[in-house]
Amino acid sequence: MLRKMLLAGLVAVAGCQTVQTTQPGAVGVDRPQQMLLSSAEVNASASKAYQQLLAGAEKKGKVNDDPQQVARIRGIARRLIPQTRAFRADAPGWEWEINVLSAKEVNAWCMPGGKIAVYTGLIEKLEPSDDELAAVMGHEIAHALREHGRERASQAMAQGLAISILGAVAGVSRGGMDLSQLVLDLTLNLPNSREHETEADRIGVELAARAGYDPRAAVHVWEKMGRLADGAPPEILSTHPAPATRIADLKVYSARVMPLYEQAKPSAR
Repeated sequence: MLRKMLLAGLVAVAGCQTVQTTQPGAVGVDRPQQMLLSSAEVNASASKAYQQLLAGAEKKGKVNDDPQQVARIRGIARRLIPQTRAFRADAPGWEWEINVLSAKEVNAWCMPGGKIAVYTGLIEKLEPSDDELAAVMGHEIAHALREHGRERASQAMAQGLAISILGAVAGVSRGGMDLSQLVLDLTLNLPNSREHETEADRIGVELAARAGYDPRAAVHVWEKMGRLADGAPPEILSTHPAPATRIADLKVYSARVMPLYEQAKPSAR
């Protein structure tokens, strides 16, 4: 029995694919990724988790409470989403959803497949310009484009498989992994790696620039976030406070995409 489980584990690991989720763009993000799960199953699980989260918030009257805020966020998203084609041709056609959640946390996120939430705490405490909001949203959209959620879920699934095999050796049984819950945890609770954050920063400034938003606002917004809450980082930066190296990197890459911004400005007005 154990031999069969070990064999199944090896087969699963062998099924891990090396993929290139995005084109490099002007910022040159070009890292191959190892995936054990398919985009379809992760996106379906993300959609399920997103709808469950929205349903819970709607019962409390905490979804899209301020029509002006919603119109502003969705208007920025409408300019950003078409620019995703620079990184992957399929992304503009995703089933995008954009909602504003009434919550005090300074936070925003984008689940796999384009399920976006922006918290009112970010809007009210950060008091961002549209350029700064585009920087935040572009960063979160970049996580979805690069399929960081799928990558991290694949890693977690591989680790879970190893634990299951070890548990079987010890005579301990474990239940199956709930992929929807895993995606939710990865989006809301568990930190991204520094590598993922850097990729999202760089792609985010390019998305903003292509949409006609000043990419230099990314520097300002992360500086503002770092100063919030009397030195305690807001939720969006809880695991990665904006260090000098991050700001320096954003300055370099926002400068790199300035020609895209200059070209996009007339059509974005």
